[in-house]
Amino acid sequence: MARIAGINLPAGKPVWIALTYIYGIGRTASVEICKKAKVDLMTRVNKLTDDEVSSIRSVIDQDYQVEGDLRRVVSMNIKRLVDLGCYRGLRHRKRLPVRGQRTHTNARTRKGKAVAIAGKKK
Repeated sequence: MARIAGINLPAGKPVWIALTYIYGIGRTASVEICKKAKVDLMTRVNKLTDDEVSSIRSVIDQDYQVEGDLRRVVSMNIKRLVDLGCYRGLRHRKRLPVRGQRTHTNARTRKGKAVAIAGKKK
């Protein structure tokens, strides 16, 4: 089992899929990382040599912001918007959708479970 950026990668999966388990690395970035580290995309994680793991680790450290650092940057950006009091910040503060989605119906993921209003029957 390889451990990269504080995450244990799943052993049986191909490297390019396993790298997506790291916060901040998607499919495109994982393919780029494998190419820069000169690792075959379809190599299983449990078949990686120590040199390949260290080369992947070094590419990620040099070129990508992942896990804790990235989470901190994202939360600081949201905090900045909230402190400014701009429209997006107000939406974050009220826990409503930020990117212009409708809220009359839907938006249940962001707003939470629907609450019945007493005496609304007509």
